[in-house]
Amino acid sequence: MSSTAPPSPRPVVRPGDRIFAGASRVAALTIMLALAGVFVFLAIEGYPGLSAPENIYAPATDFWSYVGPLVFGTILAAVVALVIAVPFSIGVALFISHYAPPRIAAPIAYVIDLLAAVPSVVYGLWGGLALAPALRPVIDWLYDNLSFIPFFAGPPSVTGRTMLTAGIVLAIMVVPITTAISREVFAQTPRLHEEAAMALGATRWEMIRLAVFPYARSGVISAVMLGLGRALGETMAVAMVLSATPVVTLNLISNSNPATIASNIASNYKEATPDKQAVLIATGLVLFAVTFVVNFAARWVISRGERNLTR
Repeated sequence: MSSTAPPSPRPVVRPGDRIFAGASRVAALTIMLALAGVFVFLAIEGYPGLSAPENIYAPATDFWSYVGPLVFGTILAAVVALVIAVPFSIGVALFISHYAPPRIAAPIAYVIDLLAAVPSVVYGLWGGLALAPALRPVIDWLYDNLSFIPFFAGPPSVTGRTMLTAGIVLAIMVVPITTAISREVFAQTPRLHEEAAMALGATRWEMIRLAVFPYARSGVISAVMLGLGRALGETMAVAMVLSATPVVTLNLISNSNPATIASNIASNYKEATPDKQAVLIATGLVLFAVTFVVNFAARWVISRGERNLTR
């Protein structure tokens, strides 16, 4: 006598579930359509800039020689900002989540989060009027003692408006988002993992290194990539701080500094002719592509790390 299993009951789908699922799909499609719309606009409006008259690209001779130094400057400024901001952000996030008592951790977290509310124009004014003069002794010291390194080859800037200054300003702007995400990821580490490491005799730092960092790796990478996106697209702060020229150089402390794509657009768009505007929009398309590639690479690194953790 054979017995058959009773059919499993069909899940009950409530109206609220349908509404939420539909709203989620609409939101996702809206974001994708917005990105596609931005790409289409930049492609249509910027296409004439790829073959504009040669005098429009001066001192360059064509579009690619015009946009090349801008891409280099954009990436250089973002890398300098990340080199400064990431260790500081991770250190602050660890202090808030694992070292500081709650009565101290909460105010520090609030202050760090408030930095994200400061407008970029304020950072630019502060960087150009206060930070740049204050960094002149530091720039002179770097030149006197480390000029054998290409980053500090000099001659030192007399105004302090250098790529190093712009990188520091960008780093301060990157810190809030990187710290906030890293802090949340560190705090979500399973308590049992931490207690198991401590029970086996690990110090607090060894527990963080063996239990917290592996669990939070993908989240920290996401935080760094979001910070990189902020640094790549920042406009006014860099335009107000950096004394830029169309050069390609690793020197961070001289008067000759490469411009970034965003700051170049902000500085030249208002007075530009139609041909020049097309060139600037085309450089915006290049920045869009660079940002997309960076985020795609970050997503690939994160997914690869998650696969390794599940093995």
